[in-house]
Amino acid sequence: MNEYPNQQFLVETEWLHRHLEDDDLRIIDSSLTLVPDPKTTYRIESGLDSWRSAHIPGSCYVDIQEELSQQGTGLRFTFPPADLFAEVATGKGISSNSNVVIYATNSFMWATRLWYMFRAFGMQRVAVLNGGLAKWSSEGRQVSSAESPHARGKFAATFNPARLSTKEQILGIMDDDDVCVLNSLSREQHRGEGPHYGRPGRIKGSANVPARELMEPETGVVKSAAELRALFDDVGALDARQVVTYCGGGIAATATAFALALLGHEQRVSLYDASMSEWANDPDAPMDTG
Repeated sequence: MNEYPNQQFLVETEWLHRHLEDDDLRIIDSSLTLVPDPKTTYRIESGLDSWRSAHIPGSCYVDIQEELSQQGTGLRFTFPPADLFAEVATGKGISSNSNVVIYATNSFMWATRLWYMFRAFGMQRVAVLNGGLAKWSSEGRQVSSAESPHARGKFAATFNPARLSTKEQILGIMDDDDVCVLNSLSREQHRGEGPHYGRPGRIKGSANVPARELMEPETGVVKSAAELRALFDDVGALDARQVVTYCGGGIAATATAFALALLGHEQRVSLYDASMSEWANDPDAPMDTG
């Protein structure tokens, strides 16, 4: 029985185990690690070495920061142009008819970031592995250190601009009661406490559903549809005409967008890609604290 209206976006470890030999299956590990840094809030460490030591058989590794972020923007993560995304995807053996499953070893948001990119560039069959490598390994399933290269695929990426929002667009909708601007950072950061990205606090008038509250803390699996609905209903996101998600740099906010998509609201959700890395460093961009 499908629990979520868009169940196809989330696959279970048992399903993946049964389909490992499918010719059209492509599995991607998109893990990175956030390491606290007092000078820059955090620094990023690649997950490539971890993938080389142990990964789901048949998978490949994609470094979102180095391979799929537009360079020269002054921001750590920015959507790449369509031709670059297609070049990387096809180099991993992905075609338009592939069945792509993305997982992370540590934090769900790295998988949802790449999922969101694939959806924004027109990929139809792309899902996230529920619980990631941790759940796969805890069930005693096979891991590998072998590389499994595929022949170059054929995928023409077509970007859907409705999937992203800009600072200027948010400034234009801040007073619209039918738009929900949703912060995916922690409740402490939402209040203006703890690590921040230039100025403490949140986008003026925005609500808060922390990305980490979308998963069960013990297992890392996505919470039930009823639990997700309760979280989003509390902030008015389910009834809004449009939802814009943001965080520190456009990563955690994709977990929020993913959860809303699972609940059937994908077409009403956009991502503020530059997020607080841009907003908090613009002294004219209005913010709240407390």
